[in-house]
Amino acid sequence: MNQANSIEVLNTLIEINHDRIEGYRTAAEETDVSDLSELFLQFSATSHKCNKGLTEEVRRLGGIALEGTRMTGKLHRVWMDFKALVTGKSRDSILSSCEYGDATALETYDDALKNSPEDLSFVQQSMIKEQRAMIESDYKKIINLRIVVAMD
Repeated sequence: MNQANSIEVLNTLIEINHDRIEGYRTAAEETDVSDLSELFLQFSATSHKCNKGLTEEVRRLGGIALEGTRMTGKLHRVWMDFKALVTGKSRDSILSSCEYGDATALETYDDALKNSPEDLSFVQQSMIKEQRAMIESDYKKIINLRIVVAMD
């Protein structure tokens, strides 16, 4: 196990969680529906929790945890703002953007587990799998909300 590679993988997950935090903060601001706003803040809290564990692990390994978001995350939030402006903050467009963001987060977690098993300890892999399950749970809630919106 290479510690530098471990730190790099963990920092990638920290970065995607920063994107989720900011994305859901933006989504909470873009919606006029209080139940969605509360849900988005809960999803943001999921990523805060994930980042806490990831940051502690990076520090334990002697690394420095990344701060900030990815450029693609920033571009996605600008797109969310634009779509909200054009579509009048429609529930479906906001949920669609959230679905996309969570799908990207899940792909990032899957890549970490698939492509870097030799760089992650058993404990790190377990933590990543638990975090992935939490994000997947949020993702499924978004999917279910989109189904309900489509039926209306």
